[in-house]
Amino acid sequence: MKKWWITLAVLVVLVAGGLIGAGSYFYHVAIARGDKSFVTQSTKLSKKSQVYHEKYWYLHTAKQTWTIESHDHLRLVAWYIPAKKSTKTVVLAHGFAGNKSLMGAWAGMYHELGYNVLVPDSRASGASQGQAVGYGWLERRDDLQWARTVVKRTATKQIVMSGISMGAAGMTMASGERQIPQIKAYVVDSPFTSADAIISYQAGQLYHLPAFPLVNVTSLITKLRAGYSFKEADAVAQIRKNRLPIMIISGTKDDFVPTRMGKQLYRNAHQPKQLWLVKGAGHTTAITQNYQRYKRHIASFLAQYVD
Repeated sequence: MKKWWITLAVLVVLVAGGLIGAGSYFYHVAIARGDKSFVTQSTKLSKKSQVYHEKYWYLHTAKQTWTIESHDHLRLVAWYIPAKKSTKTVVLAHGFAGNKSLMGAWAGMYHELGYNVLVPDSRASGASQGQAVGYGWLERRDDLQWARTVVKRTATKQIVMSGISMGAAGMTMASGERQIPQIKAYVVDSPFTSADAIISYQAGQLYHLPAFPLVNVTSLITKLRAGYSFKEADAVAQIRKNRLPIMIISGTKDDFVPTRMGKQLYRNAHQPKQLWLVKGAGHTTAITQNYQRYKRHIASFLAQYVD
């Protein structure tokens, strides 16, 4: 009997050690600052692209570099590009493993629509400090702080909060927090429902692994090291608290953030809301599939709430 208990104890220790080791590895892959080689993104310009002119403008236009200190004392960095005599500004959040230099298509579009453009590097990305990606939960407070900074530093009277992928999820999470009166609407492209849901989905897609118990262990490590759990980073719970207009964009062929997540967010949102399912579009590719249509859809939605 004693040997049986010893054997069982050894097995428990080995399994626990293996899970902690695996969880630590996936923390490094998904949460810790560093290269995310499984996400491919490019800054290359192609004249064949529907957003060539927007990206070219963004690459060459003069930019002001802004900095703020986050609530947890990180130095965060953004580019600000003013429009001529405009009192409306968009705060534009990039996606997972991205940075502000990749946002030319969206920045150019909003500039063409007459907006001043503020594009931050999210924490643990680009020139901003931080060692942990927040999957939107940590970033939501940063996004709102950037909005307050815009009001303090410019003549902005109306703000649109917008983002793609993780930046879209973070903006959705921000929508459930206390808003400043200058924020008029949200536009989110390819948002996920929660960190728990998207990491569980990607564990299956990328590694063919079940969510339990690996995601749970990684979430616990994230709570200890980064200060949040995957279930806390919940865009569905946040959108239920939002009372501002929100437009949700999802591609029907998105294999990185499944379309059902956009639909779930829409179902849980209050009016006024709009869901645009872009037939055939992949993850955040609706803008390059048909740029003019994308621009018209967003302009039409925002015209109802922003002068």
